[in-house]
Amino acid sequence: MPLNPLMIGPYRIAHPVLVAPMAGVTDRPYRQLCRRFGAAYAVSEMAASNPALWRSVKTSQRLNHQGEPAPIAVQLAGADPLMMAEAARYNADRGAQIIDINMGCPAKKVCAVAAGSALMGQEKLALDIIDAVVQALANRREPIPVTVKMRTGICDSKLNAPHLALAMEALGVSMIVVHGRTREQGFQGYAEYETIRQVKQAVSIPVVANGDIDSAAKARQVLDQTGCDAVMVGRAALGRPWLFAQIATELTGQPAMADPSLDDVREAMFDHFEDHINFYGEASGVRSIRKHVAWYLPQWASLSGLQQVNGLLVKDWTEQTLQRFFVIDRPESQRVFLAQCFDLLLQNQWLAAA
Repeated sequence: MPLNPLMIGPYRIAHPVLVAPMAGVTDRPYRQLCRRFGAAYAVSEMAASNPALWRSVKTSQRLNHQGEPAPIAVQLAGADPLMMAEAARYNADRGAQIIDINMGCPAKKVCAVAAGSALMGQEKLALDIIDAVVQALANRREPIPVTVKMRTGICDSKLNAPHLALAMEALGVSMIVVHGRTREQGFQGYAEYETIRQVKQAVSIPVVANGDIDSAAKARQVLDQTGCDAVMVGRAALGRPWLFAQIATELTGQPAMADPSLDDVREAMFDHFEDHINFYGEASGVRSIRKHVAWYLPQWASLSGLQQVNGLLVKDWTEQTLQRFFVIDRPESQRVFLAQCFDLLLQNQWLAAA
């Protein structure tokens, strides 16, 4: 199926492979990493609409887009139309070029305040929020599109995304992203794409498919099945940011892209490590980088092609290595340890080939 250019309001997106916003993950260093590895568009982590939190360290970091390419997209979460509208204006005044409304997060602490995917079950409130945000951004010198990321529905018996999408379009939403699970599912089970196909058929604005897109072949399958304009990749790219480029080459008709070498992965990991530590500072960064290493390390071991490392099954070696890494509390020691891990994998590769 040929793909049309993806337009979000006035913004033309280079190709149809986007980064899914993930709280605690898609910070500026991670977004920049994904862009370097081929993602065409990335949205900020979910930011609170509560003005009492706007100047907190956490929110300030989430809204830091310094050095990122346009368009700058900020995702907002909340359950109060006036507060969401004010948050949209606040971020637009500080450089946001696209505002995304979170109707997809299934986290209990988000749903407990009627935000995120809880809005799938409160249709009037959801549409009031969207209307308030769209109106708050109207008549600005530069247009600021409003997008929405939502779920297929509340539960399997109430898949209300298609008719919600139609109402969203009527209110002026410029693009809709649909995760192929219900609010009730969270991240359990498997994504389904029939409801996403129905959303695409219901509206004329761009629709993006999200959920369980973990390979170039799967991305092509989902686009063919749904007729969507783009795919959004989230958890599948954790530890393997090159997935964006692999999908992009498939969808744009270029020759298939192989997995990177261990040396390439080493370079990517250390670039990400340095950006992360510089962004958060050593005291905080030494802790927050750990989850990324926990995603990278199994990928390194997999790409090595080894069955064993130093006499241990790869799975056991990976678990032991992560346990040792998690107690290291200085960035310079983390760097040395990670370099030793790579050297060990390369040494075992050489021994296996000898």
